[in-house]
Amino acid sequence: MSNKIWNFDILVDDCFVNFNTKKQEINPDHNDRLLSVANGFEDGSWRYRQFKEFVFSNIAETALSAQEREKLIDNDYGRLIEAAKHLRLVDKEQNGKGSEIAEIILYGIMKNHYKALSAIPKIFYKQNDNDNAKGSDSVHIVIDPNGGFQLWLGEAKFYNSLEDARLYEPINSVEQMLRKPIMKKECGIMTNLNELDKQIENQTLLKKIKECFDENTSIDEILHIPILLLHECQITASTTEMSDEYKNSIISFHRDRAHSFFKKQINKLSSVHKYSEINFHLILFPVPDKTKIVNWFISQAKNLKNDADE
Repeated sequence: MSNKIWNFDILVDDCFVNFNTKKQEINPDHNDRLLSVANGFEDGSWRYRQFKEFVFSNIAETALSAQEREKLIDNDYGRLIEAAKHLRLVDKEQNGKGSEIAEIILYGIMKNHYKALSAIPKIFYKQNDNDNAKGSDSVHIVIDPNGGFQLWLGEAKFYNSLEDARLYEPINSVEQMLRKPIMKKECGIMTNLNELDKQIENQTLLKKIKECFDENTSIDEILHIPILLLHECQITASTTEMSDEYKNSIISFHRDRAHSFFKKQINKLSSVHKYSEINFHLILFPVPDKTKIVNWFISQAKNLKNDADE
């Protein structure tokens, strides 16, 4: 894989087993990975514009159904306006503000780094059918070069820190997601929607994927769980360039946070059936100022909604 995701730098993309120094605390560790992603700097400042462009270049595909995207294929601004209609804008919980930004970033990483297809555009279905929205924040299919495929059910959060106390929430969410009734429901939704029909031309493969999500089929061996923690970072806030010092500081910090996260996850989830066969991907992305990004996003989304009403 490339050392870039879009225009972002990949600082770490490695299996946790390769830097797990306390193996007795995290076992198994062969099914855990860390992906550390960082935005760049320009003229002494973090590249906010580049981050914003990534958000809005991916917003339509996670907030619109395949049918809606198809209708607006040559109308980029129209797609943005329609996508904005499906945004929740402000979450009920203060700590949850900006969760949609994290969901969009996760979608973009899944698409650009893992070459994934969106199986269910979650923001669209959260807005249009609350029952269908229960479960993961992201549902994707990754097709292997050899004709196989994987199911990726993602979790996305936007936090103002990565202190230990914040790590329990995404782990609890993953535990809920892994409950068989919820997973089967996600699979059932996929087989009843035409999202994949519009993205996969190979009818044999499409039939194979849908058959795999039958209620009587085990999906543990093809299951991947990406967990994106978009987070405010003081190291990033106090930095003016993408120097080796900055990169090494973020790498050290993210490895430490990955160790804490996977240790807590093992303690919480190790009893999950076939835990060692499920692949977990912790994705960490630092930003300098969460409030600034959230306020910008809400302002832009509201402007787009206003344009839709004109």
